[in-house]
Amino acid sequence: MTVSRRTVLATAAGAAALGASSTPAAAADLTADRVPVPTLRKFQAAADYAVDKLHAVAPTVTAFPVGTKFEKWTYSQNGDWVGGFWPGTLWMAWLHSGDDAFRTWALASAEKLAPRQNDTGTHDLGFLFYPSWVTAWRLTGDGKWRTGALRAADSLSRRYNPRGRFIRAWGALNDTGNAGRVIIDTMMNLDLLAFASSQTGDAKYLDIAVAHAKTAQRVFPRADGSTPHVYDFDPVSGAAIGPNTVQGYSPTSCWSRGQAWGLYGFTTMYRRTGNAEFLATARKLADYAVGVLTPDHVPVWDYRAPQQPYDIKDASAGAIMACGLLDLAAATGRQSYRDVALRLLTALAETCLTRNSARADAVVARCTRNRPSEDGVEISLPYADYYLLEGILRVLRPQDVDRAIDLSTV
Repeated sequence: MTVSRRTVLATAAGAAALGASSTPAAAADLTADRVPVPTLRKFQAAADYAVDKLHAVAPTVTAFPVGTKFEKWTYSQNGDWVGGFWPGTLWMAWLHSGDDAFRTWALASAEKLAPRQNDTGTHDLGFLFYPSWVTAWRLTGDGKWRTGALRAADSLSRRYNPRGRFIRAWGALNDTGNAGRVIIDTMMNLDLLAFASSQTGDAKYLDIAVAHAKTAQRVFPRADGSTPHVYDFDPVSGAAIGPNTVQGYSPTSCWSRGQAWGLYGFTTMYRRTGNAEFLATARKLADYAVGVLTPDHVPVWDYRAPQQPYDIKDASAGAIMACGLLDLAAATGRQSYRDVALRLLTALAETCLTRNSARADAVVARCTRNRPSEDGVEISLPYADYYLLEGILRVLRPQDVDRAIDLSTV
């Protein structure tokens, strides 16, 4: 594979620094339909609430929020796998409010992730560095953020198994445990590799991303469009072993957040490559998820768990799904995807915000981290706050979101 000239040239730091939208036509398409005024007011109020909450809490945050306990953030000093979402959320708050305090906090928080650039022990470098360092570069033009993001992409590329054509999810490179384990979440980390190819002109990063996406496309989607959380391979031969799970109910179930990662990730890979098969896969995953949504439009934690549809909720899955559906609507021109995304965001704004709690640190409640382990059941999670704001601002301020995360399509 070669990187197209358009992809290589779509990187001008000067344009990013000046605040120019990288894709004014694409951004305009996102607002082609008229959103009902009551919906816009709800989104504006939710974004304003988030900004006020973040402004009150941010001065007390000295590490990376990973989840809440009794409504207060608990922290990781190195960011765990979620470290990019706190600076990313602060960037979204800055875009919405124009308050430079958020910009200052976002840069200071992102700086603390610097040691993770060389971390080859995780696939989550996209989650760590795209909403933090890539966004910082796009919004400031300061080359140090670009350089660090490229180092992180290089670290991620080292996790690629060429025999199985996949990026391993967990474990150090010299650890044989989990060496053949692939998870649907990794689809969201591939955009860091696409960024690296677009910046350097070196196709190897995007080649790895495409190879992994094609493998995931082959093994994850079932006939009905549902997906397992995990798929295992023999790391030596690369041969497929079969589906499994860690955070879903079972290998045959469908963990809702994983389904959302998949539909958003495949849509992003379509945007970066123009490969229509990735778009078809994204639609297949989206159609399943839309079809099993409960009337309240807040996803249950697993769409195939025995207690569904009357089961524990995961609002974070709804926020991620909404962003993916907005992306998919823009890519396909199908209003129906956008309509569901608006209903998801409306449901979160109406029923999942922490407005009724004076002590809550987070913006979004009713999230579930790992139900099988009874770890973080209906708490708040940093990625729920991030994707809620991303989704709302995709509707209210699409050009600004484009500046931050690049909504372009090749």
